[in-house]
Amino acid sequence: MIDHDRLFKELLSNFFPEFIELFFPDISAYWERDSIEFLPQEVFTDVTEGERKILDVAAKVAFRNQNTLFIIHTEHQSYSQTNFNQRMFTYFARLHEKYALPIYPIVIYSHDTPLTPEPNSYRIDFPNKKVLEFNYDVVQLNQLRWQDFLNQRNPVASALIAKMRMNIQERPIVKLTSLQLLANLELNPAQVQLISGFIDTYLDLNAQEERIFQEQLASIEPQQEERVMQIVTSWMRQGIQQGEAKLILRQLNSRLGEVKPQLQAQIQGLSSAELEDLGEALLDFTTTTDLEAWFENR
Repeated sequence: MIDHDRLFKELLSNFFPEFIELFFPDISAYWERDSIEFLPQEVFTDVTEGERKILDVAAKVAFRNQNTLFIIHTEHQSYSQTNFNQRMFTYFARLHEKYALPIYPIVIYSHDTPLTPEPNSYRIDFPNKKVLEFNYDVVQLNQLRWQDFLNQRNPVASALIAKMRMNIQERPIVKLTSLQLLANLELNPAQVQLISGFIDTYLDLNAQEERIFQEQLASIEPQQEERVMQIVTSWMRQGIQQGEAKLILRQLNSRLGEVKPQLQAQIQGLSSAELEDLGEALLDFTTTTDLEAWFENR
């Protein structure tokens, strides 16, 4: 199962200015880009549905050349949901009640189907009066053509192309295009890993698609091919390390019982060479203390 909400929250949290600049240039014209302050995670109880709802991304920002603030609330939806417009209004009302600031609400939809446009408002009307009209912006990725974003030097564009409208046979070329856009950006290794992982999750190619991808990759300019290959090689290396770590954890759980979460995290952060060393050393372990000692002495 793909954790859609986690992937989108990581993307938006790490590249929030780029997201706003890509889809909402009007906001970019009146906000202070460097004033972004992410608000603490908000948890609301939905009395009607009996569920706890966690807001995705809420950021407090400043108006340019003004001593005033506003909030941008961005919510991700991986599926179409009846009455979601009402929930967006509820989020708006509770944020406004808590912070007493203007709120700019946004929803980004990432579902593949249906293709019908999602609502962007919530209204309460009576025969003689309109009581409420609440409007919010919608970025519905399956309504966007990936070809329209090819000239965007924007890390969010390189990631979200993977979820835009495409024909099934276009998947290999869309993946290559996304990686080419990413390779041309001046990002640090952690940022490249985040976006490339996003692309690879949503464009996980089958064997036939992978052959087409490799053929297309071999046909591009050599320097560009090398940059893309560095990203692809990084995926492969990361995948191998994750597989090795899982194997080591299974062996340790079998010998020592359930390994503590803190130690599990340390194991998952080991390099391939360190995992190999641990794989040899664990043959002599009899208690968790032996594993802790190995980490202290390495």
